[in-house]
Amino acid sequence: MVEELPSVFLVGPMGAGKTTIGKLLAKQLGREFLDSDWYIESQTGADIAWIFAKEGEAGFRERETRAIDELTQKPQIVLATGGGAVMSAENRAFLHQRGIVVYLNAPVDVQMARTAKDKSRPLLQQPNPKQILQDIYSIRDPLYRQVAHIIMPTGHTYPRYMVNQLLQQLASFDMSAITAPNNRS
Repeated sequence: MVEELPSVFLVGPMGAGKTTIGKLLAKQLGREFLDSDWYIESQTGADIAWIFAKEGEAGFRERETRAIDELTQKPQIVLATGGGAVMSAENRAFLHQRGIVVYLNAPVDVQMARTAKDKSRPLLQQPNPKQILQDIYSIRDPLYRQVAHIIMPTGHTYPRYMVNQLLQQLASFDMSAITAPNNRS
């Protein structure tokens, strides 16, 4: 079963657990784990906050689209994407057509708890981060749902248990959902 699975791409808001779940899932599947933000940082030699500061969000998103295009062409990986990767229709198409997309859906309160002390998230360096998260969630949630093949709620159970649940869903995944024409983006 595992050998036949295409790559698995994790999408969702910041603090949803994409990196944690991704690493555990990759280990269970015996696959390489990649993170699109880390990839961008390794390619540029600069961290995401610096790229945002120097190039703005638009400059970062251009870099992100190039990275998503490259990474989604790699065979049999587990990829964690940045929270905003779904904002681009091009990224949504790359993800949806090249692998199994899992939306890790974290409510805003879970996101707040997990990101409250993280100073490396440029979009949260504002006076009211909870409102920012709520605004972002209301915009991005429909896009995450649009691109996803599997939707998993997060923040209510242990990561290892979530990975076991996800493995069960992957075992019964209908591969035609990937190869079917995509008019969802």
